Amino acid sequence: MLSVFRRFIHSKFGAFAALIFLGIVAAAFIMGDITSGKFGTSLGAGETAAKAGGSRLTMTEFQDRVQRVFENARRSNPGLQIGSFLAQGGAAQVYDQLVASMTLKEYAGDQKVHISKRLVDAQIAQIPAFQDAAGNFSQDNFRQLLLRERITEQALRDDISREILERQMLAPLGLGVKLTDSMVLPYASLLLEARQGTIAAIPASAFQDIKDPTDAQLNDFYKANAARYTIPEQRRIRYAVIDAERFAQAAQPTDAEIATYYNQNKAAYAARDSRSFEQLILPTQAGAKAIADQVKGGKSLAAAAQGAGLSVSQLADQSREGLTASSSAAVANAGFSAGQGELVGPMRGALGWVLLRVTAVRTTPARALTAVRDEIVTTLRAQKEKRLLNDFTGKIEDQIANGGSFEEVVKDNGLKLETTPFLLASGKQVENAAYEASADVKPLLTPVFAMSQDDDAQLIPIAADKRYALAAPGDIQAAAPPPLAKIRALVVMQYKLAQGNEKAKALAEQIRAKVAKGVKLDEAIATAGIALPKPQVVGGRRADILRDGQRPPAEVAMLFAMAQGSVKAVPAGQDRGYFVVQLNGIKRGDAGSDKALLNQVRDQLSDVVGQEYGQQFERAVEKELGVKRNAAAVASVQRALANANNGGQ
Repeated sequence: MLSVFRRFIHSKFGAFAALIFLGIVAAAFIMGDITSGKFGTSLGAGETAAKAGGSRLTMTEFQDRVQRVFENARRSNPGLQIGSFLAQGGAAQVYDQLVASMTLKEYAGDQKVHISKRLVDAQIAQIPAFQDAAGNFSQDNFRQLLLRERITEQALRDDISREILERQMLAPLGLGVKLTDSMVLPYASLLLEARQGTIAAIPASAFQDIKDPTDAQLNDFYKANAARYTIPEQRRIRYAVIDAERFAQAAQPTDAEIATYYNQNKAAYAARDSRSFEQLILPTQAGAKAIADQVKGGKSLAAAAQGAGLSVSQLADQSREGLTASSSAAVANAGFSAGQGELVGPMRGALGWVLLRVTAVRTTPARALTAVRDEIVTTLRAQKEKRLLNDFTGKIEDQIANGGSFEEVVKDNGLKLETTPFLLASGKQVENAAYEASADVKPLLTPVFAMSQDDDAQLIPIAADKRYALAAPGDIQAAAPPPLAKIRALVVMQYKLAQGNEKAKALAEQIRAKVAKGVKLDEAIATAGIALPKPQVVGGRRADILRDGQRPPAEVAMLFAMAQGSVKAVPAGQDRGYFVVQLNGIKRGDAGSDKALLNQVRDQLSDVVGQEYGQQFERAVEKELGVKRNAAAVASVQRALANANNGGQ
């Protein structure tokens, strides 16, 4: 089954690895966060991680891809450490996807399936990293970014081609999956299953006899738990704001420009008649005439229409030209010839026989240039400001592309250089909890934290077509724990909590053993020798506990993974203590009569089965092509990456 895959995909970083259907380079470009970060020492470039037909995956390629996935995940979760990433199967998942991608490419070649250059071009044009400040594809940006990242155009195109190819080959496999009621019913019934149990808490804080640690004990604990205290990477952001207001004087329109605009748009300022109507359209002339007769007899058009099971539509503020376009010239002329309250028709229209009743008449006089001058000035100024801003930002992009440094570009263009204090990716400050990033800085956080320190400065929109910032990373403080002396009180507290957790674990196991032999849980807690909270009876249906995808507490979830009458010791996590969980009873569910639930579960299982079909197809293709996997590849890459990324922290 796909249990390992699904657990990983729903982990903190699994969604990033899911992008790696060998299209990681393309995916990273699309997200705008590809960087040339630290890759450490690569394994031998000549070693083979896997081979399929005429294609092979090298150990270096494999290691580079895993590193990229980890770095992408770390941008989303700055506290993520390489050890946690690898422990949850990150490298193995990437390896499986890389092998599957290479295999499907070979299979597609055998079947004469190819991706056109035009389709790849369209995908590249949509990648934000290759676009200019106006959102258009920039050939210069494309070339420069590939050069900076040391990626050839062909390598990028190959990745995108494979990604498209895999979508086209695998997506149809999951279409039309139909599961019978007999297959769905057991899973749906599980959701209706109800369980009741008793849970006793043994908090680590209940053990008050724990002594303060010695300096040596505290130092050892601090080193062993360095990841717990690690502060995520911090950066200063250097930026210079470019606002359209700087062009306010240059954008002021001249009298000649104002007059030209007025003359080019005279129709908009000419006298205008508009009318509002009630409209009713009927399929036959006889039906329309019958309604018209009722209106002439004193009924309103709306009432006459309602009597026939119909309703009128409202046409508000119509011009003669607009009504002509939606009906006909004859209907429009008649409607604009009638007075307020008069009925027009029936007349032949584009969709049938039309009845119109005039509900409002409005005449707008012509507006002279003097009356609309301010309006025109505002419009022209906004247009000129936008054009001048685009020209200015284009000039800056050209300077950067031609090798200009951040400082040179700022100085040459009269910009004001600003630098933030050290910030986390969230915009918060470690030393000042009250700090709030400014409105100009907030849009810069994500793109600047995605850049490496030697990347060129980027133009980042703050308010589209109004305000931009030229930004780049300043000083960078790598993720690291603060000095022990600075957080000594916290570490002492957590040391004592960890010691208490060990005692809670031992006591929980003793109580579990007693209860398993027949002692009541209440009695075992009461005779534990320390003051503990009274056990609580809890229960409910599986569907209620898992409602809206929320994850229940571990001790509650355990109730649904136990045999009736059994008892388990469950860690509370984070050295907070342990729970002793006893399952008292199970009430089986039956979803046989709940069609809505059956259909909901059927839809969810169909998605899972569709994914299963895709994986089975990949495995079948692997077998047919005789794909060779290097059994030691994952372990070798894990060791290399753990060493390259601060020893696995």
